[in-house]
Amino acid sequence: MSLTYDFVVVGAGSAGCVLANRLSENGRYSVCLLEAGPPDRYPWIHIPIGYAKTMFHPVYNWGFYTDPDPGMNNRRIYWPRGRVWGGCSSINGLIYIRGQQADYDAWAESGNQGWGWKDVLPYFRRAENNDLGSGPTHGTEGPLCASSIKARHPLTEGFIDAAKALGVPRTNDFNTGNQEGVGYYQLTTRKGLRCSTAVAYLHPARKRSNLSIISLAKVQKILFEAKRATAVVFEKDGHLQTIHARREVILSAGALQSPQVLQLSGVGPAELLKQFSIPLVHELPGVGENLQDHLQIRMIYECTRPITTNDELRSPWRKLRMGLQWLFTRSGPLAIGINQGGLFTRVMAQSKTPDIQYHFGTLSADSAGGKVHPFSGFTMSVCQLRPESRGYVRIVSSDPNQPPSMQPNYLSTELDRQTVIAGVRYTRKLAETGPLKELIKREHLPGIEQQSDEQILEFCRQYGATIFHPSGTCKMGHDPMAVVDSRLRVHGIQGLRVVDCSIMPTLVSGNTNVPVVMIAEKAATMILEDAVKPRSVVPNAIAAQSSEALSHAL
Repeated sequence: MSLTYDFVVVGAGSAGCVLANRLSENGRYSVCLLEAGPPDRYPWIHIPIGYAKTMFHPVYNWGFYTDPDPGMNNRRIYWPRGRVWGGCSSINGLIYIRGQQADYDAWAESGNQGWGWKDVLPYFRRAENNDLGSGPTHGTEGPLCASSIKARHPLTEGFIDAAKALGVPRTNDFNTGNQEGVGYYQLTTRKGLRCSTAVAYLHPARKRSNLSIISLAKVQKILFEAKRATAVVFEKDGHLQTIHARREVILSAGALQSPQVLQLSGVGPAELLKQFSIPLVHELPGVGENLQDHLQIRMIYECTRPITTNDELRSPWRKLRMGLQWLFTRSGPLAIGINQGGLFTRVMAQSKTPDIQYHFGTLSADSAGGKVHPFSGFTMSVCQLRPESRGYVRIVSSDPNQPPSMQPNYLSTELDRQTVIAGVRYTRKLAETGPLKELIKREHLPGIEQQSDEQILEFCRQYGATIFHPSGTCKMGHDPMAVVDSRLRVHGIQGLRVVDCSIMPTLVSGNTNVPVVMIAEKAATMILEDAVKPRSVVPNAIAAQSSEALSHAL
């Protein structure tokens, strides 16, 4: 099969679903969306607490592992990534966070015109339907729901009161640009169901005649004519197929697989491609470099009262009650998910804005999504917001089915090490503060006997894990290691953009899903603006292919 669309989008994840909707919206352009996974029909995707059911799912999750990381006692860290319509937005923890105003202003100050806070705020507002109501920083007309947690939990209230006692103000809105505060998170849910980008953007658009979605399509590489991207080769049902793009190919495969596809296609570090006999199309040494992630330090406590989600899940009757509550009222623990409480504050003297974030969960397990402990447990998970450590993503073979090398290099800088130590110490301050102290029987991990900086750092190395925010591997900018410009066009290549978490020059201060939706909203506007400008002509043999023929063939 060799057929043609105006735009070919690779990846139906957090960004790709947005692009598929917005680029096909006016009916003027034909769009083909390629996704390696299946549609999002698995019921547990849509129930917020089903996060635990998809964390290790062999179909809906890529289930990647990093290389042995020297900063983490040479452990291989599990990195789940969505392989389904909606991508990671279909399997994530649902936290609705934008990041700080200073994050985006720093992008603009580094030369990325149009990416300051005042520039991106309209796209955040355009995307959202926020139950806080419309205002200077919020919208109510967008497809992506931001829902406040109405129910109050005594453990979460204790966490909030402890932070307040330490001088942190209570807030009901972390998304004004100024994050400092403690309170309940908003979630990407709607009426007790997950509101992924597949639900918010793709499902409403899927029946458009100018949009075709090809599931279970594993992209192999991009094809070029000279320095112009013209087609995408993918494997489906054991056969290689080709889709041509009249206007653009848009990579939205995520921070791990967008650089992998570029490298497999001949765009990347010349020496790396030479190792695997991949013909060089264009040398870009930054493809796959600049990898950043938030390292999660999960501190676990035993509660003095049987009020945790652990207790709910261990009792057949309480599980039944939870199920009935969700079934009839779309409320209760099943409608909220894992983490309820949030906290942004500063622990380092030099920080001008919050440098750590908490995810407070009313359950505990040995790992995120793992089996809950047999005691009444809860988790205070802390992460450094702006790590200095940098890693990479690099292919290890010319085989597209071979996962790339992923090396985060966690805790490879002194600031990162000192910040996680300070984060653990601040967590203990919270635990020792009146309102929360009364609810704590003991510190399960790391254990109160671990007191020195060296012991705390060793705990972080041995138990730290990702909080699922790998970013930065196709960074936006104009320096020698930049991959895309401020309109997300790949440097040196025509007709090719990257639109996902990989374009972040620096990691935002918080969860990455909502920022990716904003990036895709802004990218769609830029792509449509550029589509009406004069461009180089696509070869006639390709242009002759009709989108109607493609739709018929699919």
